[in-house]
Amino acid sequence: MSFRILMVEDDKSVAEMMGMFFQKENWQVDYAYDGVQAVEMFHQHSQEYSLLTLDLNLPKKDGIQVAKEVREISPTVPIIMLTARDSESDQVLGLGIGADDYVTKPFSPLALVARIKALQRRVMMQTVDQATTAQDYDVVTKHLKISKKRREVLFDNQAVTGLTPKEFDLLTTMANKPKQVFARDQLLQLIWGYEYLGEERTVDAHIKKLRQKLEKVGPQVIQTVWGVGYKFDDSQV
Repeated sequence: MSFRILMVEDDKSVAEMMGMFFQKENWQVDYAYDGVQAVEMFHQHSQEYSLLTLDLNLPKKDGIQVAKEVREISPTVPIIMLTARDSESDQVLGLGIGADDYVTKPFSPLALVARIKALQRRVMMQTVDQATTAQDYDVVTKHLKISKKRREVLFDNQAVTGLTPKEFDLLTTMANKPKQVFARDQLLQLIWGYEYLGEERTVDAHIKKLRQKLEKVGPQVIQTVWGVGYKFDDSQV
């Protein structure tokens, strides 16, 4: 998809000047000249815009309100605030409501292009990191990621530490099939490799310790199914 910018700027001369610099970078650019128009355009084409440059002082609806409404539509689209104000409180306000960067007027067009390229690189790196992360784990659920090669368990990106080999294997087996109920004798065969006749309490003991270690980083996700066994389910957490 091409890089497409929505420039929200009430000064048409500034918008046209920046448009020339954007076009030199082969970026597409659309213009909105007031806050109401900006929100309407973004709402209609939110999946097409790669980034917004957003003036703080706009007619009809100011940049702060525009940013809030844009963030309701897209929590991730990069936003660069443009404003003549240069106070720390305005910068904190702009960044606090979801802007990714802040440029004060007057600014160098080349400096703004450089800021946009920096955000563009950051987004691309995050996309690559997310793809790599997804490929780098053998089991991925709503909250849990497990790497068998590294014997690593993350719950909401927090490490679950101190797992014994059997505890790790128990968690991996159940998390690989969320919501499936595993009987105790089934887990004995899958994890220990043979039947522990009369020793199903071995599973209970390991589950108890596993739960204690999981609870250090998050809510309980291993559920007891009375009279049957256990299941892993983090879908309601």
